[in-house]
Amino acid sequence: MAVGTRQLAQTFSKEQLTRYSRQLILEELGLDGQRRLRDGRVLVIGAGGLGSPSSLYLAAAGVGTLGVVDGDRVDLSNLHRQILHHTQDVGVPKTASARQTLGAINPDVTVVPHQTVLTSENALEIIGGYDVVVNGSDNFPTRYLVNDACVMLGKPLVDASILKWEGQATTFLPGRGCYRCLFPTPPPPGAVPSCAEGGVIGAVAGLMGSLQAVEAIKVLLGAGESLANRLLLVDLLAGEMRTVRWTRNPDCPVCGDAPTITALIDYEAFCGLPGRDHAPAADVADTPEVDAAEARRLLAEGAQLIDVREPWEWAAVRIPGAVLIPMREVPARLSEIDPARPVIVQCATGVRSAQVTQALRAAGYAGAVNLAGGIVDWENRAFPIESGRR
Repeated sequence: MAVGTRQLAQTFSKEQLTRYSRQLILEELGLDGQRRLRDGRVLVIGAGGLGSPSSLYLAAAGVGTLGVVDGDRVDLSNLHRQILHHTQDVGVPKTASARQTLGAINPDVTVVPHQTVLTSENALEIIGGYDVVVNGSDNFPTRYLVNDACVMLGKPLVDASILKWEGQATTFLPGRGCYRCLFPTPPPPGAVPSCAEGGVIGAVAGLMGSLQAVEAIKVLLGAGESLANRLLLVDLLAGEMRTVRWTRNPDCPVCGDAPTITALIDYEAFCGLPGRDHAPAADVADTPEVDAAEARRLLAEGAQLIDVREPWEWAAVRIPGAVLIPMREVPARLSEIDPARPVIVQCATGVRSAQVTQALRAAGYAGAVNLAGGIVDWENRAFPIESGRR
């Protein structure tokens, strides 16, 4: 026994054995499994709602190297679900905040920050250095990009998504199908709202991100049955979970028997979105804006109010007198907006409307301003609203 103890101490310190003691006793893990975790390299894409809980639990479990990819900075609106970050981190690059938090949880873990947006130019180089990829991105171009890169590199991919009270998750293992087998084509732009548009309960992100961590750990250990070829669907408002089986598509253009996509492509174009080169150059943080009280005064003086939300949002609640022009339709409907009158642009919380405001100002609408806080702040001040279809 004494010899065995000395051998273990050479492999793991006494503190490490204590830190991991509750998982070391699992028959599926043990010391050999803990070594696999220590030697494992996991890349978490997105230090947001999903990436926060997944990276926290991967670090706590002792995964030796955690890469974190994110090009954003911490915003106050992130904090209800992105538990890597704290109030004092607002304005800090997310990868820097993540590195500090993960290091505080487990100093044994090496955190590699990638403070950048994942693109077709850098994806293969970044992903190539890791054993497993956990995808916590919140947009379709990145989802298809990550999928294709993982297929080309032969990397396991743990995928999840969340919206409102719901989530879904699956695992893609090399040779057993990919994201394109499950979702061959992206939805039309604007058809699926983002969390900024549709909302999300923070604990939903916690559940699905934790599930991603479990899947990544199982892949590293080679233990149990992963979610490969099964899509887990979670509806937490209804309290229901179910799984749907899916199979590899032999005609898949990326992972099929005769792939036609063998290099990374323009994923913004593939998803029907403007390319990065055509995105507004201005920072939306610098967007001219007014609060709800000032907007109400301007409307009384004849300003026009453009609501850039989706029709289903409009039907639920709207500001009297607003004109509905969904965000994706604005470029084709500029003729409906009078450039000679002040323009107030409004969405749910001010995120989408800030982007539209910048685009309008670039198109010559010098008097366009964003309604800070959107209709949420308007309602919070008990200003008049309408509801129902008309």
